[in-house]
Amino acid sequence: MPSIAEKILAAKAGRDVVSPGEIIEADVDYVMVNDVTGMPAFEVYKEFDTEPLRERIVLIPDHYVPNKDVPSAEQAKSMREFAARYDIKNYFEVGRGGVCHQLMIEEGFVAPGRLIVGADSHTCSYGALGAFATGVGSTEAAAVMATGRLWFKVPESLKFVVDGELGEWVMGKDIILNIIGDIGVSGALYKSMEFYGSTIDSLSLADRISISNMAIEAGGKAGIIPPDDRVFDYLKDRVRGSYSEVFADGDAVYSEVFEYDASDFVPTVAKPFLPSNTAAASELSGIEIDQAYLGSCTNGRIEDLRVAARILKGRKIKDSVRLIVVPATKRVFEQAVSEGLVQVFLDADAFVSGPTCGACLGGYMGVLAEGEVCVSSTNRNFIGRMGHPRSETYLASPAVVAASALTGYITDPNDL
Repeated sequence: MPSIAEKILAAKAGRDVVSPGEIIEADVDYVMVNDVTGMPAFEVYKEFDTEPLRERIVLIPDHYVPNKDVPSAEQAKSMREFAARYDIKNYFEVGRGGVCHQLMIEEGFVAPGRLIVGADSHTCSYGALGAFATGVGSTEAAAVMATGRLWFKVPESLKFVVDGELGEWVMGKDIILNIIGDIGVSGALYKSMEFYGSTIDSLSLADRISISNMAIEAGGKAGIIPPDDRVFDYLKDRVRGSYSEVFADGDAVYSEVFEYDASDFVPTVAKPFLPSNTAAASELSGIEIDQAYLGSCTNGRIEDLRVAARILKGRKIKDSVRLIVVPATKRVFEQAVSEGLVQVFLDADAFVSGPTCGACLGGYMGVLAEGEVCVSSTNRNFIGRMGHPRSETYLASPAVVAASALTGYITDPNDL
């Protein structure tokens, strides 16, 4: 009667079954670190005095690259030197990579049934392909680099069922914002969130990734969607190695089940300063914005850019607004160029950047000044997240971000 999470953890622990609350030790398929979390992981790794498990390590500089200052340059340098010293092939230099979570998926490291950890909280994104993926600290990442194993507490599992047809301009981001608004930022604390229903089945892989990506914003340990033909087709000629898909038993036991009607969802916004502080975009039209941000591991995929371009084509953004567009990876950027999307953004007076996480975490390339307001397709709107402690970030889908950039205030695209 196990859930997907329990089945994957049991298999990786060499067990027939595991139960919620158990502490287990399991084999990890891949461990990923970025430029921010890499440096401390490399320092801890030295204490193991052993050769690293090279094929399981993925190194992706993405948070402060291209480097914004000397400290960030030192972080990136430490990763570059570690990769060279130990001949780590899975290292993605600036110009060859992009935002870590999208790149992990694009490059075929993620597949159903795998156990993946990353020294970044949004590693849970990979659950969209049927993997058990979760964020860990740099110390734990170092342990996996050295041993290939890590301890886990088996989480309870929650089941979220969404059925029905979504309305116009309603995206995966709106689904997860509504769920977080319902259960709160600790509603899934250290639990695996599993997503089912006809609505989920109909979603593009991009929208599914947005949902799994924000499981951590509800406190979730993982956010898993059972794999289907969309996933299997995507992985053809892409996935590294073999994999075995995992599904929950028909009589799987969940600690709680939540059911939603997709027709109840509308374009939704999370107001400062929590992802759970949600409201319909149409109710927030009195809020003027200074900046609109489209990108990140949550919504920087080609499908997201296409949605925004549909809204922006042939129009100009509001004079008082700056729109920043950041494709998640080199591959997404190239596709956006070939499809003419970048030209649409440029014609609308948007600023288009190469892939980086910069502004999402208030690092650079879009930091907010005191009193400024941003509507963003990112995943967190905590105090000071994108800049000054007295700035404000509203989380929204690419459709709402694009529509708001046109009007100068938070806008439901249906109201254009």
